[in-house]
Amino acid sequence: MLPGLFIAGTDTGIGKTYVTCRLAATWQAQGQTPGIYKPVCSGAAADADGTPVWEDIERLNQALCRQFPRSWICPQRFQAPLAPPVAARQQGTTVDSRLLRTGIQIWQDHVDLMLVESAGGWLSPIAEGETCADLAVDLDLPVLLVAGNRLGMISHTLLTLESIRHHGLQTVGIVINQLAEKPDMSALSNQAELQKLTSVPILGILDWAPADELRSWPGFERIRLTAAGSSGESETSAEMI
Repeated sequence: MLPGLFIAGTDTGIGKTYVTCRLAATWQAQGQTPGIYKPVCSGAAADADGTPVWEDIERLNQALCRQFPRSWICPQRFQAPLAPPVAARQQGTTVDSRLLRTGIQIWQDHVDLMLVESAGGWLSPIAEGETCADLAVDLDLPVLLVAGNRLGMISHTLLTLESIRHHGLQTVGIVINQLAEKPDMSALSNQAELQKLTSVPILGILDWAPADELRSWPGFERIRLTAAGSSGESETSAEMI
């Protein structure tokens, strides 16, 4: 199994795609070839001729310099801006739970490491009777948690960290993402106050920038991934350096 990270969020619209793209840029600047896997995506816009377009997939594709098929990045796509199982039902189908887990395998011989971006928040529905946390457990990757720098983020982050621990997974770090060019007053103190309440490393505050600005970020350079195992079994671990 390739080394990698599971990119989770404390909520939907928290900047997971932006963080994933920036992390890919950081690894590319280090001479590595990352892959990006978003198991399922919902919420499409229409282009000029009416063809559905998923903005997140386009941004992830751009972050990989358009080297790989979009179907590798996201094999299951639904049009309604709803939780994937609900959006799938509106199209008369269901999310393929097995494909959520097996779709990542196509990357195995093509990249050095993987970024898996979840859909919605940590406990958001991802398939019938399943949440993003259930998928994370099966993929068994270290978690990088994205939290928006706004009022309420401390409670949301601590609750999510508690759930990640409950599911038996490691959180390698927290990225505090600046969601707006002019954040609220809490943004000045959130990082310091949160760090008092958790031993999980905070990589720092990822400053607000246009979504297509894909420069690397020193905070991500502190993450070291390793893949180890024997007898055909492998696992990914991560640590801060």
